[in-house]
Amino acid sequence: MRNNTCSAILLALALPFAGFSQDEKVDLSMMQKIRKEGLENSKVMEIAFNLTDKSGNRLTNSPGFMRAANYAKETLAGWGLQNASIEPWGEFGKGWELQKSYVALTAPYYKPLSAYPKTWTTGTNGLKSAGVIIVNAKDTTALEAYRGQLKGKIILLDQSVVYKQSFKTDARRFEDSTLASMTNAKPPAPRPAFNPNDTAAMRRQRELFAARGGGAQRVLILLKEMAKAEGAVAVFSNGSARSHDGTIFAQGGGAYKATDPENFPDIVLGIEDFNTILRLAKAGVPVKLDVDVKTKFQNKDLQGYNVIAEIPGTDPQLKDEVVMIGAHLDSWQTGTGATDNAAGSSVMIEAIRILKALGFQNKRTIRIGLWSGEEQGLLGSRGYVKNTFADPATMQLTPAHEKFSGYFNIDNGTGKIRGIYLQGNEACRSIFTQWLAPFNDIGATAVTISNTGGTDHLAFDAVGLPGFQFIQDPIEYDTRTHHSNMDVYDHLIEDDLKQIATIVASFVYNASQRDTKLPRKELPKARPAGGLGF
Repeated sequence: MRNNTCSAILLALALPFAGFSQDEKVDLSMMQKIRKEGLENSKVMEIAFNLTDKSGNRLTNSPGFMRAANYAKETLAGWGLQNASIEPWGEFGKGWELQKSYVALTAPYYKPLSAYPKTWTTGTNGLKSAGVIIVNAKDTTALEAYRGQLKGKIILLDQSVVYKQSFKTDARRFEDSTLASMTNAKPPAPRPAFNPNDTAAMRRQRELFAARGGGAQRVLILLKEMAKAEGAVAVFSNGSARSHDGTIFAQGGGAYKATDPENFPDIVLGIEDFNTILRLAKAGVPVKLDVDVKTKFQNKDLQGYNVIAEIPGTDPQLKDEVVMIGAHLDSWQTGTGATDNAAGSSVMIEAIRILKALGFQNKRTIRIGLWSGEEQGLLGSRGYVKNTFADPATMQLTPAHEKFSGYFNIDNGTGKIRGIYLQGNEACRSIFTQWLAPFNDIGATAVTISNTGGTDHLAFDAVGLPGFQFIQDPIEYDTRTHHSNMDVYDHLIEDDLKQIATIVASFVYNASQRDTKLPRKELPKARPAGGLGF
C-alpha cells in the first residue's frame, strides 16, 4: 500500500508536466512551488478589493487613482521591493472627479434614471429642471437650424436604438478549436510604412474616419460648443446598443489638457430610459427632467504617474538586465475598473508576492510597472519607455535598452490565461511553448504568432523590445464590463485570477533565470511624430 501511495503521489506531481520538452531549461520543482503558492495561498482578491471597492474609480490624475497608486506602492515596498515609487512620466493634464449625479424624469410622471456623466465635463451648477429639445443634425449645416433654440434646454440626441433581446450568454470561454486556429495562424502581412506625403492615402484615412463616425463626432463637439454659449443645461445620449439591462457604457467626454476649456455636461443613459424620453418627446408629450451634477477638476499637478518597483537581480553578470511585468492601473469613471484593469494590476502584484514568498535568488532584476493614462492612448507606458529605453520618433537607444529582456502584460479582463501572443516574434515560440507546458492542464496551451493591440505591451514593442500580451478567455469583457458601470469587483472570477497570477509568476521566474535574454525582432525604424508607431 505504501509503495502504491508513493507512486500515486509522484504520478500526480508529474501529470501537469506530461509531454514536457527539456530544450529550454525549466525548473519543474520550482514550477510546482509556484503553482502551490499561487493556487492555494493567493491574496489576489484582497489586492483587487483594495484597488476597486476601497479606491473607487481610477481615472488618471483622479483621487481614486492616487489612492490605488499609494496602496500599490506601499504594499510592494512592504514586501521588500526596492525603489518603489510613484514616478512621473510626463505631463498628462487635469484630474477630474464626479462628486454628485442625480437625474430624474419629472413629467409626465416621476421616474429616477440611471445616468453617468462623461469624464472631464462640468457640472450643472445646482439642480436644474428643464424641458428637452431633440437635435438631429448629421452635418454642420443641419446643426445651424438649432441655433438660438437651446437656452435652458436639455438636448436629446435623436439616436434611438431598437432594443434586441440576446439569445447568447454574456460570458464565454475560448473553444479548443479557436485556440488551435490561433496556434496555427500565419504571420500577418506587414503594414506599409506611414507616409504623410501620400495625399491619396491621407484622403482615404479621412474618408475612413468619417465612415466610422468621425463626422458625427465633429458635429457633437460643435453642438456642445453652441449649447454652452447659449446656456443649455446638458446633452443626453445613449451609451450605444450595448447599454441595456442596467449596463451603461460611458467614458470620455472631452479634452483634459491644462489649456483646454471645460467640457459641456454630457450625460449617458441606457437605451431603455433614453428611448422612453425620446418617444415621449417625439409624440408631443411635455417632458421635463431634473438634473443635478457636480464635478471637480484638479489642475495643480498636471503630471501623469506610474507605480514602479523592483526586486534587484543577484547574479554578478546578469543583475543589470531587467525582466518586467505590468498592467494599467487607470480606469474609466462609471464602475471601479475591476476587469479593466484592476484584474491585470492585481495579478501582477500577486505574481510579485508569489515570487517573494518563494524567496529564490533571481539572477536578473524583476520590475513591475502599473501604468496611468492607458485609456487615453497608452500614455503612461509610452512615457516610461521613452524616458527609459528609447523614443520611437528617433530610435536613439539608451544603455538600458540593451539590458532589457522582456515585458509581459495583462489587460483583457478577468478570464484565465489560455496562451500568449508572440507579437510577431517567432523566435520566442519554442521558449513560450515550453514555459506553458507545466500549465497545459489548467488551460494555458496556445502560442500564436498573431499580434494583439490596444494595450501597454505595444509601447515596448514599438522600440524593438520584446513585449507580450497573454491570451485570455473573454468571459463578459466586451458584452458587459468593458468601460461600463458593471465593471466592478463582483464580476471578477477568483479562480481565473489565481491561474493568471501563477502563470505570470512562472514566466517571470523563467525569464529571470534563463542563460540569455529573450530573442528580439528586427529593430524598428524611427517614426516621426504623427506616424502610426502605436
